Amino acid sequence: MTQAGTAPPASRTAVPRPRLPRRRGVELALIVLAVLLSVYGYCAVGLARTGSVPPGAAGYGAGLGGLALLAHIAVRLRAPYADPLPLPIAVLLNGLGLVLIYRLDLQTPADRAAPAQLVWSTLGVGLFIVVVLGLRDHRVLQRYSYVCVAAALVLLLLPILFPAVNGARIWIRIAGFSIQPGEFAKVLLAVFFAAYLAANRSALAYTGRRLWRLQFPTGRVLGPIVTIWLLSVGVLVLERDLGTSLLFFGLFVVLLYVATGRTGWIAVGLVLAVLGAWAVGHLEPHVHGRIEDWLHPFASIDAGEGPNQLAQSLFAFAAGGTTGTGLGLGHSTLIGFATKSDFILATAGEELGLAGLAAIFLLYALLVERGFRAALALREPFGRLLAVGLASILALQVFVIAGGVTGLIPLTGMAMPFLAQGGSSVVTNWAIVALLIRVSDSARSQYDGEEAP
Repeated sequence: MTQAGTAPPASRTAVPRPRLPRRRGVELALIVLAVLLSVYGYCAVGLARTGSVPPGAAGYGAGLGGLALLAHIAVRLRAPYADPLPLPIAVLLNGLGLVLIYRLDLQTPADRAAPAQLVWSTLGVGLFIVVVLGLRDHRVLQRYSYVCVAAALVLLLLPILFPAVNGARIWIRIAGFSIQPGEFAKVLLAVFFAAYLAANRSALAYTGRRLWRLQFPTGRVLGPIVTIWLLSVGVLVLERDLGTSLLFFGLFVVLLYVATGRTGWIAVGLVLAVLGAWAVGHLEPHVHGRIEDWLHPFASIDAGEGPNQLAQSLFAFAAGGTTGTGLGLGHSTLIGFATKSDFILATAGEELGLAGLAAIFLLYALLVERGFRAALALREPFGRLLAVGLASILALQVFVIAGGVTGLIPLTGMAMPFLAQGGSSVVTNWAIVALLIRVSDSARSQYDGEEAP
């Protein structure tokens, strides 16, 4: 019985928590838009070069759309809370890359690369589907961190047994089939770095000696990861694959900073990068030649030898202006070899102009941002570091390649993610997107629930 004038105590009821939207419809709509834009570019190239729509336009659109639809179904089934942007962005960049390579094939009929690139893109999407369907929880990868690093070192060592290509030992060529193992090794090293730093982040941040306002961890804690990093970078230097060496170094510094929260590691990384670049630039003739070309891009013209590749690339960007010459109407094939790989961005700059380049860079920036967003939303350290590492791989690649072909930094010989010719690169990048999809699904699903007490 209650006292007069007082209300009976209310029974405690569960407060409903709204379900998070899955946004798979948004993803599907963006995928359709990405496929339509790619088909439009394919048709525009044919109209510019031959005056008619290419006969394979319908097949290209159906093939790209079918692959994208299969990838979307895999995400809908196994990662329903995943971010809706990474997959459409990857489809659009991959489709644009196929269009640019096809456009260059029309002027180099003896060296057709688009059919092979389409096959590699299909394998990449297949790997994406396998990762999304098979990897139910990204934290499983943490158990196999040392297996990943062992496999990465083996992959980095294998090209030493094969002949050099264009001065670098980064390829494995068997019976006309070639792969670049370093592309796969970067993902495996990202998994190892994330797992090791997540397990030792407290010791890295709060133990050791303090020197010049920087807390240096003990050798017992920092030693293993530094050893692995030195081995991987040392092998790449021996193979003259300095672009990937720079990528691994940047990945190591970024993850070390994220794990410890100490900005001093950025300063140490910049100092070591400058010292390493100076040493390699003076000791390695191949790298020294690239630095000279970077410092004096028009020296060959002054010497009466004609423009070199970097000069032709700069001319292509200048010819594009603000809006570009139009797809199929440029002259970037004058760059020579590596037009479809290292210098694919010059074709985009000439034919799409500054506006088109800005759109491409915006797509890359958005893809990297979604990786960082997923990292911020996660509660466990391994997933955070893994997402940051994978997003940083894409960001560093874009910076190094775009900086090289525009004259901002010396050329390094890497492939632009999704755009450039290169089977190993496109397959690896699809694997990176699949892991980001898996991480973003975990990040959002942890906040979903039907009711809260």
